[in-house]
Amino acid sequence: MTTAHWQGTELARSDATVEVEGNAYFPPGSLHVEHLRPSDHTTVCPWKGTAHYYDVVVGDAVNANAAWYYPDPKPAAAQIKDRVAFWKGVVVDGT
Repeated sequence: MTTAHWQGTELARSDATVEVEGNAYFPPGSLHVEHLRPSDHTTVCPWKGTAHYYDVVVGDAVNANAAWYYPDPKPAAAQIKDRVAFWKGVVVDGT
């Protein structure tokens, strides 16, 4: 089982993550969406495509752009479509 936590709060839990470049990508149904707020931030990966971001929110604490996903990945990254990965201090255990 793989979990993601920040500020003592579980953000995701799944036994069906996909690992790419050392990051665990969680399926949409495993996320505690009440802690994710859409962000306008995007980045581009040459082989995965355009990443879109969420701010992670726990109480009054905000971790800006700490989660990302690929809604329309390039074919080489099709396995992570709509899955969410974390960084910026979010602890992912069990990968």
